[in-house]
Amino acid sequence: MDLFARKAVVADEDMPAEHRLKRSLGWPHLIALGVGAIVGTGILTLTGVGAAKAGPAVILSFAIAGLICACAALAYAEMATMIPASGSAYTYTYVVIGELIAWIVGWSLILEYSLVVSAVAVGWSGYAAPLLHDSIGFPLALAQGPELGGILNLPAIFIIAVVAGMLIYDTRESATVNAILVLVKIVALIVFVAVALPYFKESNFHPFMPYGFPKHVEIGPDGKPIEVGVMAAAAIIFFAFYGFDAIATAAEETKNPGRDLSIGIVGSMVACVLIYMAVAGTAVGALAYGRFANSPEPLALILREIGRPWVARYLALSAVIALPTVILAFFYGQSRIFFVMARDRLLPPGLARVSARGTPVRITLFTAVIVGVLAGLIPLSELAALANAGTLTAFIAVCACMLIMRWRRPDAERRFRTPLAWLIGPFGILGCLYLFYSLPRTTQIYFLCAHVVGLLLYFAYGSRRSVAGSASPS
Repeated sequence: MDLFARKAVVADEDMPAEHRLKRSLGWPHLIALGVGAIVGTGILTLTGVGAAKAGPAVILSFAIAGLICACAALAYAEMATMIPASGSAYTYTYVVIGELIAWIVGWSLILEYSLVVSAVAVGWSGYAAPLLHDSIGFPLALAQGPELGGILNLPAIFIIAVVAGMLIYDTRESATVNAILVLVKIVALIVFVAVALPYFKESNFHPFMPYGFPKHVEIGPDGKPIEVGVMAAAAIIFFAFYGFDAIATAAEETKNPGRDLSIGIVGSMVACVLIYMAVAGTAVGALAYGRFANSPEPLALILREIGRPWVARYLALSAVIALPTVILAFFYGQSRIFFVMARDRLLPPGLARVSARGTPVRITLFTAVIVGVLAGLIPLSELAALANAGTLTAFIAVCACMLIMRWRRPDAERRFRTPLAWLIGPFGILGCLYLFYSLPRTTQIYFLCAHVVGLLLYFAYGSRRSVAGSASPS
């Protein structure tokens, strides 16, 4: 048992047929996958959560989270073109650092993607439930988990089942539907900015930073302690920016990974940063932050408050139609991480078999059960915070892998080179560490407990069965 064995990347033609994914995606699919993942629950629902923690300075929280994610995105783009294999940060770490650290990163990604899919499904339900209640009298008790006074979040479970069915049917067809729905979502956000911008009031930005910059604890209106500050908001809003890492999991299903992966990762990130800054600035300027803080549908609420209920209904309907693009992107990423870890025999290899259509059906169904249970029972804010912890771990690993490869193999071919790598890499690592520190204390504890469980599983099963050789890859 070699805990730091490094695996070699296996070419398609050397892969067993039952473990070989179908190459069917081009860079337009990847950009749509990235934008579909990034623009979603974060901007549509977490704007209110962030405003409650940072006030108008939630815009600064968006900027900080976006800058840190941009550094990680550049590192991802370089690593994805150097190691064009499915598995994202898990695979890069396995190839560059070794098996034990790769397991920790892979477990973090499983945690991230499972919780993101669940969180977005809950966010989707927040927009869908009022529409269902108004139109067919759907009971709201069946659209919330027990912690929020409901019984079970059935709409969230339903949308997870629909997306799982799409991914089982066909990856390319799912990506095409995703691209169409992404356009619906972008148009809805443009409409929001166009309608709300005339109501912009500079006074809504004063005081700009009512809770200060660093994370600290204050007593909330209900008498309970809450963690507030620009960085406390950034640590949650960080959830709104990632998604480009799901693109890296598509490496083995991309027609030209050397070119298309870097275009998809960097292109989707640039587009989304611009969109977010416009929407967040318009939201805070149109309505005092206290009136939409912690709302599950802050943008629709703002539109109703400024006297545009029909536009609010249109936005809610667009969210119901288009938020599944986020679920699809992260569900896709989750199933591929599971798939590659099973193919490496760190998880049961039977899970890594693909269907006649080239899709991993068993993994997809297994994932659907896990995320469906989480979405049915746990509130959005807790899901988002814990998902962020897993993502930050993966981002740190990818930045570290990029720097290690710059030192170990400086002359290796790189289709995409991160500019100022020795500045971008360390900044990405330190920024992610600070965001992890800024997460709620309970989230940090849950995250560590989850990794204790993961390491027990690794030593009981994966470390004894993995296929990685003891020799370093050439």
